[in-house]
Amino acid sequence: MSDIASTVALARTALYAGLLAGALDITAAIVTNLQVPARVVLQSVASGLLGSAAYRGGWPTAWMGLASHFAIMLVIAVIFVAAAAAIPALRRFWIPAGLVFGVAVWLAMAFVVVPMSASPLTPPADLMSALKPIVVHIVAVGLPIAWVTRRMLGAA
Repeated sequence: MSDIASTVALARTALYAGLLAGALDITAAIVTNLQVPARVVLQSVASGLLGSAAYRGGWPTAWMGLASHFAIMLVIAVIFVAAAAAIPALRRFWIPAGLVFGVAVWLAMAFVVVPMSASPLTPPADLMSALKPIVVHIVAVGLPIAWVTRRMLGAA
C-alpha cells in the first residue's frame, strides 16, 4: 500500500471509529442522566469551553457541546488508530486493548481534560461514583474504537 493510501486508510478508520464512539458515548451520557434534559447534558460538554455560561445559552450551546464532543472523540480515535498502526498487538488483541483504552480515556478526561477546562464539573468523589462512567467509556469508547480499528486495518 502506498503512503497516501495508507494515510487515507488511517484517516478513514479514525473518522469511522470517532463517529461511532461519539454517537455511542453521547447517547449513553443522555440515557444515564435522564434526570436532566438532553440539552443540559450537551451544555455540560460545552461548559468545557464556556464555563457555567453554557447552561444559559439554550440550544445553541447544546449544539456547540455536541460538536465539541465529536471533535474530542475524533482526537481520541486518532490516538488509538495511530497507536494501533504502530503496535499491531493492539489490533490483534483488540478486546483487552479496548478495555484498557476505555479506562485510560476516562482517566484522562476526568482528571486532566475536564479539570483543565472551564467546566464547573468535578471529578468523582469515590470509586462507586466513578464506576458508571468508567463502564460507559469502556463499552461506548474503548471497545468500539478498537473494534473499528481491527475491522478496518486488519489484525496483523
